[in-house]
Amino acid sequence: MNLLFIVVPCAIVLITAYKVYGSVLVKLFRLDGTTTTPAVELRDDVDYEPIESKFLLGQHFSAIAAAGPVVGPILACLMFGWLPAVLWILVGSIFIGGVHDFGALVASVRHKARSIPDVVREHMSHRSYILFLAFVWIALVYIIVAFTDAVALSFVDQRLEETITIPRGAIASSSLIYLVLPIIMGLLLRFTKLSLNMATVIFLPLVGVSIWAGQFVPLDITALIYGPLPADQLPAALAKTVKIWAVLLIVYCVVASLIPMWLLLQPRGHLGGYFLYVALLGGIFGIIAGGIFNPEQTSTVYPAFRGFTDPDSGSTVFPILFITIACGACSGFHSIIASGTTSKQLKNELDARPVAYGSMLLEAMVAILSVCCVMVFAPAALKGLSPNLIYAKGVGRFLAELKIPLSFGILFGLLAFTTFVYDTLDVCTRLGRYIIQELTGWKSNGGKYLATLLTAGIPLLILTQTFVDSAGNAVPAYKHFWSLFGASNQLLAALTLIGVTVWLHRTYKARWVWFVVGIPMVWMYTMSTWALLLFIKRGAFSKDGALQIPADSVSWVAIVLVALALLVLAEAIRVFISPKPPTTTPILSNAAPISV
Repeated sequence: MNLLFIVVPCAIVLITAYKVYGSVLVKLFRLDGTTTTPAVELRDDVDYEPIESKFLLGQHFSAIAAAGPVVGPILACLMFGWLPAVLWILVGSIFIGGVHDFGALVASVRHKARSIPDVVREHMSHRSYILFLAFVWIALVYIIVAFTDAVALSFVDQRLEETITIPRGAIASSSLIYLVLPIIMGLLLRFTKLSLNMATVIFLPLVGVSIWAGQFVPLDITALIYGPLPADQLPAALAKTVKIWAVLLIVYCVVASLIPMWLLLQPRGHLGGYFLYVALLGGIFGIIAGGIFNPEQTSTVYPAFRGFTDPDSGSTVFPILFITIACGACSGFHSIIASGTTSKQLKNELDARPVAYGSMLLEAMVAILSVCCVMVFAPAALKGLSPNLIYAKGVGRFLAELKIPLSFGILFGLLAFTTFVYDTLDVCTRLGRYIIQELTGWKSNGGKYLATLLTAGIPLLILTQTFVDSAGNAVPAYKHFWSLFGASNQLLAALTLIGVTVWLHRTYKARWVWFVVGIPMVWMYTMSTWALLLFIKRGAFSKDGALQIPADSVSWVAIVLVALALLVLAEAIRVFISPKPPTTTPILSNAAPISV
């Protein structure tokens, strides 16, 4: 099948959903463009700073579109085929993920830009608030672990086609140059009269220059430390280099999460958003051009459906598909971004539709493009390749249809992948610091630094370890923890939907709440808890009738997450069966409650 007949219909479905279902959500949540948002009311130009929706959209999109819409869809496609992946991405993003993101942002804005755990505290109980914060912090730790390792691997692993020569360390150099650009841009915007539009015109082309320049000044740490190595010693040296890069990336997380948002987060999010738009549109236009003029290069080769059970890992479609593809369909991480940083910058309530719901649907298209990167290759051609390399190979192939050199296209895909992740890493560290400060009351500068070091220190300890599979072979940390990250991420989405459902139920007392938010809540809670219970079962607490203690931390973390989720659910049920009068919080919109 020609990819043209997959990408174009998917885009039409998502655009239609934005116009139709997005409008329905605006009416149901009764967004009011005249209400003063927290970004305006509490402006301090550090955390609270209102910005135009078109710029906030790019920043929010680049923050939520991390490695998830690339790694998750590719892994799921490899396991079960591309058809289940595409269906879940479309249905999930429109009716579950989009509602989740939109609801989290609006709930936060209606509560003075406080976090979703704070919303839970107000409408459920202080105990629920503590449980929720603990769950979110654990989820953030594993997001940092998975994504840091994925980026570190992309800096080192260069296994591409034999006909393409890209120096090891080229993407690392391009990434570092890319990180310098927004800092310069932020300083110029802050201390000169340079406008944002003119800064965009100047610095966005420089992102392309950074891609081109990286291959000429590759930062190959392996060569710098070990020098020339025989082939049999290279794998061990590369594995050590990955850990070195992981440490450096964690240091970056600490620094980037402490500096003002105007210096790095906002200009990088602005540039990153445009860059990701270019990556998305470039891939799609390449598929369209190939579908019209060179269909052999853009036709499906990978099987549409490999069965309900993955022949390699033994994983089943239910529930593993729905926790493997998180970002791109539904992701609890998005609620942390929406209620942690985006709500503090939303200038107008009506901007919630393009920023939250629109970004989710854009991310769905990123996930569709990632699936297409698998579809054009035979299974044998992808064996042993990491998702970031599969994505880069696919994007490079699509851009080649636009007459862009394949080597540049692959470098472009690799930098796009790391750009996805950079925004997530420091935002996660910043939000982890917020949570520790909320739990402990560490409001001083010393408390801020200590909370940041604690949030980044746990991932650092994990990433310096070596993980093995059942056969004793070393595996990347992201692969070891991806299923746990996916399950915890999706359970976080379920808990967020619980909080939003309780808020809407107590505020509006309307039946639509249960259909629009309640059903997605039940689905996500079921799939994610089911997956975590499978992980606990695989931990094998008993063998031959005797009790044994699992050595794998995944089982223990899964137990903690399930326990926290059950306690939060119990608190929600208590609220539902013993309802309090509807809230009349003055920070809500002036619009009247809705009854459907």
